[in-house]
Amino acid sequence: MTITPTELRDRLAGFPRRVVPLDHNRSAAVAVVLTVVDGVTGFWLTRRPARMREHPGQFALPGGRVEPGEDLVTAALRETREELGLTVDADGVLGMLDDYPTRSGYRISPVVCWTADDSVPMTNPAEVARLYFVPLADLARVTPRFISIPESDRPVIQMPLVGELVHAPTGAVIYQFAELALHDRHTRIDGLEQPVFAWR
Repeated sequence: MTITPTELRDRLAGFPRRVVPLDHNRSAAVAVVLTVVDGVTGFWLTRRPARMREHPGQFALPGGRVEPGEDLVTAALRETREELGLTVDADGVLGMLDDYPTRSGYRISPVVCWTADDSVPMTNPAEVARLYFVPLADLARVTPRFISIPESDRPVIQMPLVGELVHAPTGAVIYQFAELALHDRHTRIDGLEQPVFAWR
């Protein structure tokens, strides 16, 4: 399963992304960073260090808070440089997915981008405990899980990837990306919940 940057750009251009008002949340941007490694198309997924103050040990896409004076794309690309050591130029930005407000007080805005083939990440150990390359062929075989919890009337999403379960918000963003990029389906994620451990 593969898709070209042009095909993905066209799908994102035809996707009416939902923008969530910031309200009292803090603005954050993440990047779905695609590339081709040894002929295989995929994206980068990280696991946060256990010692981090916020969301320790959780799966994440490269990203973080939007700094004063930054727009969402600039923030996502800066975080990609800081965490993965990868530089994405303006032509590599393909579009954006829906905003996702988190229980911990952030509005996450996902930017989809493409880096040069066989780019070699140089991870920042202060922000990345482990880096995974997820082939799109593997993502295409994933069946999302939706479970109920007593604390919410919304289903918690779990994406079985890299031998683990990736929850929202990261799991929700990856799910929407898969639906659009691999199946050309405009699937929304605002009805998907995070597990309780990610609420803080």
